Amino acid sequence: MNSPDIKPPGAEPAVKTHDNRRRWWTLLAVSAAQLLVVLDGTIVNIALPSAQTALGMSDASRQWAITAYALALGGLLLIGGRVSSALGHRRTFIIGLVGFAASSALGGAAVNPGMLFGARALQGVFAAALAPAGLSLLTTTFTEPRERGRAFSVFAAVGAAGSALGLVAGGLLTEYTSWRWCLYINVPIALFAVGGTALVPADRPIRGGGRLDVAGALLSAAGFGAVVYAFNEAEPLGWGSPKVLALLVGGVLLLAAFAAVEVRAPSPLLPMRVLSHRARAGALVSITLMFVAMFGFYLFMSYYTQTVLGYSPVQAGLTLIINALAALLGSTLIAGRLHGRVPPAMLILPGLIAAAAGMLILTRLTPQTTDVLPLYLVPALVLTGLGLGCVLPPTAGLATSDVHPYDIGAASAAYNASQQLGAALGTALLNTIATSAAASHLASARHATPTGASVHGYTTALTVGFGILLAAACVTAPLILKQQRS
Repeated sequence: MNSPDIKPPGAEPAVKTHDNRRRWWTLLAVSAAQLLVVLDGTIVNIALPSAQTALGMSDASRQWAITAYALALGGLLLIGGRVSSALGHRRTFIIGLVGFAASSALGGAAVNPGMLFGARALQGVFAAALAPAGLSLLTTTFTEPRERGRAFSVFAAVGAAGSALGLVAGGLLTEYTSWRWCLYINVPIALFAVGGTALVPADRPIRGGGRLDVAGALLSAAGFGAVVYAFNEAEPLGWGSPKVLALLVGGVLLLAAFAAVEVRAPSPLLPMRVLSHRARAGALVSITLMFVAMFGFYLFMSYYTQTVLGYSPVQAGLTLIINALAALLGSTLIAGRLHGRVPPAMLILPGLIAAAAGMLILTRLTPQTTDVLPLYLVPALVLTGLGLGCVLPPTAGLATSDVHPYDIGAASAAYNASQQLGAALGTALLNTIATSAAASHLASARHATPTGASVHGYTTALTVGFGILLAAACVTAPLILKQQRS
């Protein structure tokens, strides 16, 4: 008797080949979306002076072109993760892409500052849905260890290179076209990713999660928003500003209330079981501290190359291509090939130490240093890039592994939130340290020059970045290693 389940010879391999192609289309679409989210964190920074002149922004209000995006993205990521699970990751991904493209076009066509700020906030809203949905799609699509390693390595390479590429693209577009193209460029990338989703395997919404945790949603959005806003305000106002301190204290209290609510909520926005997993906690801590140090490093590279070495914005951005290429090599040729063959800690810890070594090289700079590019910048850019490339894939894997299907969106959102908080804190913290050290040196050192004070400030901040990366290795090693041995 013939069974209806028996397939004719050759049918199964054909199905598998078709499914394999669909999986790799998922990677392509998700990587394009990741490029959008990361690129937009830096590309507008370069275009901001031109946009300010064109739209008549005041010096006091121009920061909202950056802050509006960061606030919406950082404050809504956890909600975006829950929405992704409730609606389905693929559907949320498409909604995020279409919304991001539309809000980018709106920002590019802005005729006044309010229109630009509103469009940037909308970009952050849709990015908050797009980022966790994309990472969740990768997690559910690539389950075989070798393929999973390759997929996460490519995804991480795009994320690692995106910030540097944003500075390059922002300089080129602003100089040779218009600042508006720093926003318009998102539209074709998003539409390409939308086209790619036609071949992305459909997934089903995760049912049975209960009602939306409204209290948790409000507290998380307000808490994360207050903390991110405090970090952004700390750069111009200083950490001792009453406004910054009030925002920080308020944000921490709101997040503490959020944690208390999540422990008791029947359907929490961020289940505490997601954070109580030791290896996952280690991954979140390590990626947060890595982004604190690396975004301070990018700030140093931008200022030092332009103000001390006299590079143009385009030249300064192109210098960072070295870092982007190193990150690409680290994530694909090292982390991607070793995924599943060595424990994640064997990639994360050397990656943190390599990035720390790169920053340590730059702490030796003085105003009299010669041959800066070949002897200092290139080795530092290579080491930090390799380190970042080795850390991103295994931390993304640990953050989303061994998770209940309903919690994948929350785990992906927590990973993205860690990156956003680290980037915001790193930019504000290390910039404040650099400016304070420069001012102190100029006031106290005999025969100090403005250039010498600036270099002293940069090296002081990079010394702190070096210490942060070493601390990250020391803090996360016990968490990750103990979990792997258990």
